[in-house]
Amino acid sequence: PTFLHWMPNNGDVIIFTEEQEKAAKLVDEASIIFCLDFNTLSRINELGELVRAAGAKKVMIDHHLEPEDFDDYRHWDINACAAAQLVYDFIVNQLEDKAGINKDVASCLYTGIMTDSGSFRFESATSNVYRIAADLIDLGAEHWKIHQAVYDNASEDRLRFLGYCLSNKLEVIREYNTAIISVTKEELSRFKSETGDTEGVVNYALSINGVRLAALIVERSDKVKLSVRSTGDFPANEICKKYFNGGGHRNAAGGASEKPLDEVVNEFKSILEEYKNQLIA
Repeated sequence: PTFLHWMPNNGDVIIFTEEQEKAAKLVDEASIIFCLDFNTLSRINELGELVRAAGAKKVMIDHHLEPEDFDDYRHWDINACAAAQLVYDFIVNQLEDKAGINKDVASCLYTGIMTDSGSFRFESATSNVYRIAADLIDLGAEHWKIHQAVYDNASEDRLRFLGYCLSNKLEVIREYNTAIISVTKEELSRFKSETGDTEGVVNYALSINGVRLAALIVERSDKVKLSVRSTGDFPANEICKKYFNGGGHRNAAGGASEKPLDEVVNEFKSILEEYKNQLIA
């Protein structure tokens, strides 16, 4: 996403979908592969099979439920608020190499923790997470600049897209304390939507007073993708796993479907009756 292009060494990142041959060569020749913030190889699509076949040792650093058994070493904790928190812990406590966290590394880790914790507002952002954040600031992360670069740096098209979603596409179903935003491919194109432009949109739906469950359902070129959020103990991940080939955390999950957008939206609505007692509790 363009709002992350400022991050140190961003230019060194090789995107598999854009440089498949180069990426495949690097995977094949690697001696060690770190798998960060995912725990099943299907999450990285075609790249997953290349990683599976590679002779390299594989290290999983992740905080999602039900990891696949493909790794040689695992640093995994479902109570962590962010994979970046676990990377920090891996460097400091496993490798005992805190000196290796320079300003650039601290900035990247702080960004990962900030974004994955919803700017430290989720329940998983414990006092220990704040201590880690403070340590990263001491190591050079300029927290105010990072927040501004990520959250206060939207393009005009992205802001207009958000306004359109909230004024034209938001549907609130009070009977089930649920809010849904659905977006077509044509609408994404109209607002020149880039990767990452839909990030966070679902949280606006969840912020409505009384809403316990929110979904952003987006038609992509190859499939329909869902971002589902919930409050309290309502299991957003259960819905995604059971009905939409996905999963995630209790309050933040995702899924996908090969069905047309309108069918996916209707299917999501039909599921709500099953969870009505939990949604209106």
